[in-house]
Amino acid sequence: MPIDPAWLASFQEKLDRHYTWPAVYTFKFIVPHGAEQQFRDLFPLHAISTKESKQGKYTSLTFEMTVSSSAAIVAVYEKASVVEGIIAL
Repeated sequence: MPIDPAWLASFQEKLDRHYTWPAVYTFKFIVPHGAEQQFRDLFPLHAISTKESKQGKYTSLTFEMTVSSSAAIVAVYEKASVVEGIIAL
């Protein structure tokens, strides 16, 4: 699903206001149970912490990355969007 350009511009503007680049950014996602490996395969160089939901239907995934710009953050979200059922926080 394509990202709304108006929302994207607003998101990048907020990031640029609150961060000085390069910066360490924490990414958080929720994936359906069973999709963890697909997500890990997208980001093999990062230490990803996980936490299973109470009923085991979902897993939260968190990792930090040093990024050079707000565009680099958007690129990570776009890359992760290939995982079916993913929720970006």
